[in-house]
Amino acid sequence: MTEYVVLLPADESTWERATAEQRAAVYERHREFARALAERGHTVTGGAELTHSRETRQVRRDDGRVVVTDGPYAETVEQLSGFYLIESDDLEDLLEVCALLADGDGAVEVRATVPAPEEGAPS
Repeated sequence: MTEYVVLLPADESTWERATAEQRAAVYERHREFARALAERGHTVTGGAELTHSRETRQVRRDDGRVVVTDGPYAETVEQLSGFYLIESDDLEDLLEVCALLADGDGAVEVRATVPAPEEGAPS
């Protein structure tokens, strides 16, 4: 099995302006996505909806000092709004299921994770 991360970019201002009915429709699409994954043999191992990017904290080093800044790093319309971790042995089918989330909300990014090195294996 390969583990994939499904990244969900979104326009945060659209979400903030969404009505309760519009939000319910988005959540229903995510429930449909989860059902389709399970029915087709994919396993969700993690994931979460993320808070607004204005709550982002960035940590970096500057001349040995730790510097923490508030807010998003990039000035973009779309920010990362959530993610899923999914184990699958059928990437093509996983991509088909991910299309359920891309409907009307732009692209969904699917990337394989890099497996952790086995303990004791040479690096």
